[in-house]
Amino acid sequence: MGGQVSTSSSFSNLRCRNANEDWMSTLSPRLWDVPLHHLSIPGSHDTMTYCLNKKSPISHEESRLLQLLNKAFPCITRPMVLKWSVTQALDVTEQLDAGVRYLDLRIAHMLEGSEKNLHFVHMVYTTALVEVRPESIYTHWQGEGSIRCGPSTEDRHKRPHRGLFVAGTNLTENLQYVLAHPSESLEKMTLPNLPRLSAWVREQRPGPGSRCTNVIAGDFIGADSFVGDVIALNQKLLWC
Repeated sequence: MGGQVSTSSSFSNLRCRNANEDWMSTLSPRLWDVPLHHLSIPGSHDTMTYCLNKKSPISHEESRLLQLLNKAFPCITRPMVLKWSVTQALDVTEQLDAGVRYLDLRIAHMLEGSEKNLHFVHMVYTTALVEVRPESIYTHWQGEGSIRCGPSTEDRHKRPHRGLFVAGTNLTENLQYVLAHPSESLEKMTLPNLPRLSAWVREQRPGPGSRCTNVIAGDFIGADSFVGDVIALNQKLLWC
């Protein structure tokens, strides 16, 4: 897609990207009756951002300052916002093939667009449209009714007693960091820190406890062993 952020060479030689394609069907029979919210499940943070590009309009949910900068200096503002909005290099099919089983989808109408059209959104609207199927059933998380319905997992110790629980390993920038690093991007900030994030993942444990993890979502799926590390945590359930 024209103007799309280029990804680093980390994604050009993905190691065994499809090795985890059918991981749920190959779980130990002892785990077949374990509830989903007690398993360790890999997810992707802001799943659809791979299809953002420089023509993607800024979301009307963003700050007034960003809206003004976009109107005054679109040639500068949009590329800058794009660099810090893209969290995935693989498309949704490739993410699923890599073993991801939780998709973080944020959906909204454009103010100036047709009410019939739904777009994926993360700071900017994607050019990809959501295909609405009336016969489908959708599960909403907290924040239902707002434009962004994704779960908030700032404190893993506040895990609810039941239901799926999502912990994110994504790094978050602030305005000061962006201004101080004009040549950087979310990808450049994240990739060097993946080994530390992976080390944290490998220390986790799924299960029913209040300190246990369930879904773990990350950025730039396929750049390292994240998916395999999350799946491997299920082996700890066999030790109980």
